[in-house]
Amino acid sequence: MIEFHGLTKRFGAFEAIHNLDLRIAHGELFGFLGPNGAGKTTTIRMMVGHLVPTSGTVHINGLDCSGEDVEVKRHIGYLPDNPVFYDYLRGREILQFVAEMHGISRRKAKARTNRLLAEFGLDEARDEFAANYSMGMKKKLGLACALIHEPSVLILDEPINGLDPRAAREVNDRLAQCVARGMTIFVSTHLLDVAEKLCSRVAIIHHGKLIATGTLDEIRAATRRSGSLEDVFLSLTNDARASRCPDDVIQGSLSRDATAGWSSAASSSEYGRRPVAAARPVRRQRPH
Repeated sequence: MIEFHGLTKRFGAFEAIHNLDLRIAHGELFGFLGPNGAGKTTTIRMMVGHLVPTSGTVHINGLDCSGEDVEVKRHIGYLPDNPVFYDYLRGREILQFVAEMHGISRRKAKARTNRLLAEFGLDEARDEFAANYSMGMKKKLGLACALIHEPSVLILDEPINGLDPRAAREVNDRLAQCVARGMTIFVSTHLLDVAEKLCSRVAIIHHGKLIATGTLDEIRAATRRSGSLEDVFLSLTNDARASRCPDDVIQGSLSRDATAGWSSAASSSEYGRRPVAAARPVRRQRPH
């Protein structure tokens, strides 16, 4: 289970995420949607312990992602948008290294590595250096790394981005299998047709604010929109951009474990380069 309570992140005067409240049930494939710069990646970075919230909390399986981040990492698998590997390690070496970092014995690490390489169609490239992997191969290797310690929660940032249709189908099928086995999956994507096919529920954020959450039917009913998820998404984000009332929220009638609503507005702050405090000389950062 994943729970957000009043999650807020500011970079100086700029508020990237505003008071986010969400609950994702065990075994759910949940889509986290928003335009570029909406705050999706910033949210994920707080989930995996790369950023500390300004206020509020994220809990995964009852663990605080800020205060108990080491323990949280035992429960989660994480695939970033652009996975980076040591160029001159081979695919099998990378998987075995990640497995052993999770405390898996060398024997089990080797067995799981062989199984996952075969399942993701990477067996023939097992001895290739990562520098020679295509983007699609790196995405599949990254997903294998996220799964090798058999986590209960999978956090994915644009997992289909950059994949050809065949590779995308293979990843989608794998996610469906994970959910069938009871895994909870939190996936950020801008590919709305994929979200519509795969996700049991979605949340839409815009300028760091939650503007809708629920099943597609629930969001349609709450907002009196019709059409595909893409149609509803474009309508909601256009309304939020045009409105001048950032705190006006209309609540929908949803199931017990879901809360839906859409805001007729989002933050009027314009996106641009914002100052960020960091341990090394990073002067500017654009939120994702």
